[in-house]
Amino acid sequence: MPELSQMEQIVQHIHQKYKNFDEGEVATYIPELAKANPQHFGICLATVDGRVIRVGDWEHEFTIQSICKPFAFQMALEQFGRDETLKRVGVEPSGDAFNSIELDPDTKRPFNAMINAGAISISSLIKRDPPESGVEQFVQRMQVAAGRALRIDRDVFASESLTGNRNRAIAYLMLSCGVIKGEVDHILYQYFSQCSLLVNCQDLAMMAATVANMGSNPVTGERAFDFQYIKDVLAVMFTCGLYDHSGEWAYRVGLPAKSGVSGGILGIVNRQLGIAVYSPKLDAKGNSVRGIQVCKDLANELGLHAFEFTNVGSNLVQSML
Repeated sequence: MPELSQMEQIVQHIHQKYKNFDEGEVATYIPELAKANPQHFGICLATVDGRVIRVGDWEHEFTIQSICKPFAFQMALEQFGRDETLKRVGVEPSGDAFNSIELDPDTKRPFNAMINAGAISISSLIKRDPPESGVEQFVQRMQVAAGRALRIDRDVFASESLTGNRNRAIAYLMLSCGVIKGEVDHILYQYFSQCSLLVNCQDLAMMAATVANMGSNPVTGERAFDFQYIKDVLAVMFTCGLYDHSGEWAYRVGLPAKSGVSGGILGIVNRQLGIAVYSPKLDAKGNSVRGIQVCKDLANELGLHAFEFTNVGSNLVQSML
């Protein structure tokens, strides 16, 4: 990759290029999300050696929404292992919208952990009694990855709870099929709380860099995740992280990534870099329009695509050459 100063220039140029880009619409199906300023636009990159590039509205906080899903999946894998976790959720792309009320017709499991059904199933695993303790466990883990104190946006949580009947329908379908166990309200308390975690662009970039750094925060050195399960999470992010845009993303950008309907996108360059973009205007599939454009340009400019022949690969590979 280019030196940091070159990367800063590239990121600043890309931010300026899309600063007045005006396509897409802010999400409105969760009323609190409709209050987002459509002009907000931030980019942040964090390297595995702790250097950070910040441009635009990188300090503005927004709720993490579906970007919580890979981290919850990681926690379930750590707590229950692969075999038990995969009894509750698959690893195949669904080809449907993120909130589709549909299970795999053969296994009766959700297709993957990156869509709502899969994430609700994962929440049924990592919830705790009392319910607040399960949420606290999730927040604490995210704080280690981000390197600072984080909190739940109670207004967004209330808004999601009030309007979350589709997610309730998904949960009751899975309960009737035996995929999840426990009280639906408890499971959805865990899920809605995770989605309502407040972050900014730097938090997301540092979380991504923590994953890229084999689970340890690049700045603090504190371990957030067990590295033996990171490859599982990255694989599912690569194939399923942008809902029914995932194939196009894998082709054009070529990175494990996850989007959220508040306008965030998180991308991971294994053993090298974490990327975060925030812009609340979404396309019809629920992904940040600016975020996708920025990540395409970053992948092209920096040679980040997983199969890019100019990509020198991970530090581990370089050390073996």
